[in-house]
Amino acid sequence: MTTRAITQGEVILEGIVKNYGTFRALKGIDLRIAPGEFFALLGPSGSGKSTTLRVIAGLEVPDAGRMLVDGTEMTFAPPGERNVAMVFQNYALYPHMTLEQNIGFPLKMDGVPKAEIAARVQDAARKVRIDHLLARRPGQLSGGQQQRTALARAIVREPRLFLLDEPLSNLDAQLRLETRIELKRLHASLGVTTIYVTHDQEEAMTIADRMAVFRDGEIMQIGAPAEVFGRPDTLDVAAFIGSPPMNLIPARIEGGEAHFPGWRLALPGAPAGDVVVGVRPGRIRLADDGLPGKLLLSENLGEAMLLNVDVDGTLVKLRLPDVSPIAEGTAVRLAFDGSDILLFDPETRRRLDWPEMESRP
Repeated sequence: MTTRAITQGEVILEGIVKNYGTFRALKGIDLRIAPGEFFALLGPSGSGKSTTLRVIAGLEVPDAGRMLVDGTEMTFAPPGERNVAMVFQNYALYPHMTLEQNIGFPLKMDGVPKAEIAARVQDAARKVRIDHLLARRPGQLSGGQQQRTALARAIVREPRLFLLDEPLSNLDAQLRLETRIELKRLHASLGVTTIYVTHDQEEAMTIADRMAVFRDGEIMQIGAPAEVFGRPDTLDVAAFIGSPPMNLIPARIEGGEAHFPGWRLALPGAPAGDVVVGVRPGRIRLADDGLPGKLLLSENLGEAMLLNVDVDGTLVKLRLPDVSPIAEGTAVRLAFDGSDILLFDPETRRRLDWPEMESRP
């Protein structure tokens, strides 16, 4: 499948601030999204990701900062002048119209000739595989078909920015998985800059070229999904990314060793002092020598077992590919390698790097 040439769609946000009364929803957002990129805005509810999208769409006017699209300032431009198409969580379809009428409605409002509308509606519907349903009304469709209709209505305008605000949240789990693949395929065929808001980290990780992690109106980290997952910049990102997220275990570095209650781990060159050790659940193993703990709960995930262990008051999760049943309350020991951990400063909450750590592959 050929992808059309990318000629437009660069988005730059500089120092965007948005207040609602005394509440500061955005605290100075700086962001650059490249033309043709599939970019995710990821964060929990209230973190500022949807407000950022609405600023890009022109549905919210920032109190400070500016926005540029393809080098032209659009900070105060009305939505109709931005050439963007937006898909909302609730799809916003007109129940009395057929799918064909719903999809073609934006073109009708723009005064496009009927013959051209018909052709563009057919093409957009074909791209999302609902061209056989055009005579139906939204009430006759499944949730997934309604979502595809909303996508087709956005596609038909041939926008330079494609904005998606939690578009899969109303779908069941299986349909969300299928639609992720469809969205990625659609993006590849359209080549349009796509900005995707979600609270679902798995969605962002699997679908985005890059993503920004939001928290409390600020961007905590920007990067490719593998980069953000593998090297979170802060404790907040580490505690959010991953399912389950990274374990964060207090320790103290002395003499090139991490000292835990009842266990030591060699960490040559690590900076001395109090730290928080970050380790992914899949990197921990049961061992004869390791962190002492007590099993609280075993969760059978089908292809793996998730163990929840109390380690001196800290909940530690480990994912094992296979394990025989272990009774709750059993004493266990957990081990991991120095090459599998990250260190964070408990005061600044930033990741700590040192020469040996930087030399890892």
